[in-house]
Amino acid sequence: MKTTALRERIAKICLELPETEREDGHDYCGFRVRKKNFAYFLNNHHGDGIIGLWCKVLPGDNKALIDADPRRFYMPAYVGSRGWVGLRLDAGEPDWEEVRELLVGSYLLIAPKRLADAMRKSETASPRV
Repeated sequence: MKTTALRERIAKICLELPETEREDGHDYCGFRVRKKNFAYFLNNHHGDGIIGLWCKVLPGDNKALIDADPRRFYMPAYVGSRGWVGLRLDAGEPDWEEVRELLVGSYLLIAPKRLADAMRKSETASPRV
């Protein structure tokens, strides 16, 4: 899948989440809720050669994901030590349900409590098929 198509598919998932804003740069795309970043799409960030997605995860989950599958998951620069994980989008066809789970999970960790609670209720009331 081409980089632009990957970027737009991630954007589509993110922009379905309440109050999400998108910020585009030359080789990245950031997503935030109420001015707090919850995801980044990065293409060759500072020359690392990776097309990746960075998301916030629960404490310790980044290390667990990386240990379980180091070919696909990595510790992202700058934010890895603060509970973020990188998912390689250039290591074969992404599992789009997994991508969605990472994005929604990150959103729920970053969004204000009331917004996150409303989102959880909405997901429970109408689960995705």
